[in-house]
Formats: sequence, structure tokens, C-alpha cells
Amino acid sequence: MRVALVSARTAHFVPTDAAERLRRLAELLTARGHEVVVLSAQWWDGDRREFEQEGITYRAVAETPDDPLFAPRVVEAVRRLNADVVQAVCQPPSHMVGARIGALLGRTPYIVECYDPPRAHGTLSETLYRMGAKAADAVVAPSRTVKTRVREFGVRAERIHVIPSGIDMESIRSIEPGEGGDIVYSRYLDHEANLETLLLALAEFREYDWNATIVGDGPRRADYERQASDLRIDDRVHFVGEKEVAERIALFKNAHVYVHTAEYTPFAIELLRALASGCVALVEYHEDSSAHELVEQEDRGFTATSAQELTERLAYAGDLDSLSVDERFAAYDERHFLERYLDVYRGVQTD
Repeated sequence: MRVALVSARTAHFVPTDAAERLRRLAELLTARGHEVVVLSAQWWDGDRREFEQEGITYRAVAETPDDPLFAPRVVEAVRRLNADVVQAVCQPPSHMVGARIGALLGRTPYIVECYDPPRAHGTLSETLYRMGAKAADAVVAPSRTVKTRVREFGVRAERIHVIPSGIDMESIRSIEPGEGGDIVYSRYLDHEANLETLLLALAEFREYDWNATIVGDGPRRADYERQASDLRIDDRVHFVGEKEVAERIALFKNAHVYVHTAEYTPFAIELLRALASGCVALVEYHEDSSAHELVEQEDRGFTATSAQELTERLAYAGDLDSLSVDERFAAYDERHFLERYLDVYRGVQTD
């Protein structure tokens, strides 16, 4: 099967969760023997308009991701590709619409990868998004929370397929625990990280014997470090910056509790890795976060709505047994992730 993936920004530009998910999908498809062509902005050096890496073909549609000519150029690029399936990311919406027109001209099934749909309403961006998503043969969302938002744009429920991001269970089983805190948090530290809730809970948790590890960097890191100092817990809260996936998993396997407090999360991939690594999980509920979906049916996962509740759950979580791997989360292994996509591809081809 020849699969065309349309995304101006790949993980080579900014390794966001959405971009990393698409990169891993391309790698898994290629490993299974499918041909993958990624239509993107050029991220490699030189004058070549096409570049191959690890069996994946990257074809430059524009020189930069923000080039206004990307959308019209992707129409012809998709039409000429003669793919079996075209899959376009939903951001920016103009690129998605361009991919849809190209798929129509090429008589090719068209799928929208809707990891991070627009949150602003009444804008041109929303109008284009609504047009592109409603015209899709299928829409893929990473969680039920995102599916609900997609439905608000007029997409029929039966066309939306929820496919959670995959994890490498074999790697999680093989990685040895690293040195870190009993409590761990891992995320890009921006204004939506909401780490202050955890820090406030930890300040109320002083009478217990604990250490916390904060993984990640970002524009709010200095603010959070200052808050930990103001709360007089900076000697027990350690900010370790960015870590590779394997390093993060090692920290998860050492920790007893993983805490997720972010206000916006289309899919909580770090939480999933931590659960599979044996952590007890505490999730602060937020309307725009899907993290609660991973723990609402789990006896080793809890939700909270405030710093006070988070403190109470931390105390309770300490009484639960430690695990090195939780095999119940093997259902999220990458091979199942790939099979779910292949089922969607076969479905739109049959239709």
C-alpha cells in the first residue's frame, strides 16, 4: 500500500507529540512493507526536493512550513502521487483542505489526522477546518476528548476513529530503573503545564518521606523552580530538564507515583508510559485534557479536582504495591496502534 502523509511540520522541525506520533506511524508502516511518502516543508540540507530516511520518502512541497504556497502546491503533489490513501494533519486547516482537493482530483481515499483541532471559534481557520474535516472519508482522533471536539465541527460520529498513541512495550520491559524521585512529573513546562497544583500538594505532604522529579523544560521552568523554593520544598523537588524517552521510562520505573496536572492534553502519552512502567497514576481532571481516560477504569489510577484532593490521593497511593511493568497496558503496544490505522485504511478503500 502506498500511503501519503501530508504535514508541513514534521518531527524534524519541532518534536511535538503530534509530530512524533506521525513519524512513528510512518516508521511502523515502512517496517511492515508499505510505501510511505511524506509531503512536507524541506527540513534537509541541499537542493534536492526529495529525501529518503529510514525507508521513508520525504518530498518538499515548500521551503518552510509557513510558506503560503504550501496549500496550493500540495493539491498537485497529492494528485500526482497516485497513492492508495492520503492522510493529512488538521493543522493548519488550509493544508488539510489542499490535501482534500488533491485527493479528490486523484480519486484517492482521504483521512484527516486530528490530533490537535482548533480551539478558536468563529474564525477563518475554523471554517477551513470544518470544510476539510467534514469532507474526509474518515477522521482519526487520539482520544474520546478530541473526538467530542471534532464532532462539534459537524463531523459525524461514525466517521471518527479513536486511535490512542502507541507505546513500545518491549522497550519498557527491558529498561532498568534509573535514579530519581518517588513522585515524577513529565511534560513541556509551558503555561498549560499547571505544575503549581502538584507543588502545592507536595507542600502539604511534608510530613511524609518523599522526593519528586520534574522532567521537562520550557518557558515556565524558572517560575516553577521559584515556586518550589518559596514553598520550601526545593530540596526535595528536582528539576532534571529534557530527557530521552528511554531515560524518562527509567525514571518512571524507579518512581512509585506519576502525577499529571496539565490543563490541555489531546493524548497523555507520558502518562501511558508511566502506567505501563508500573506507576500509580494521579490525574487532575481538566475539561481540555484526555488524561483521565487512561485511569478512570484503573485500580492503580486516580483523579482529583484540586490540590487538596491531589494531596489525599498521594497519601493513598503510597499504600499500593510497586510494579516494574504493568502488562495490562500491552493493549497500547505499537503493533496494535499500527493495526488500527491499517483497519481504517482498508475501510476507506472498501467504501
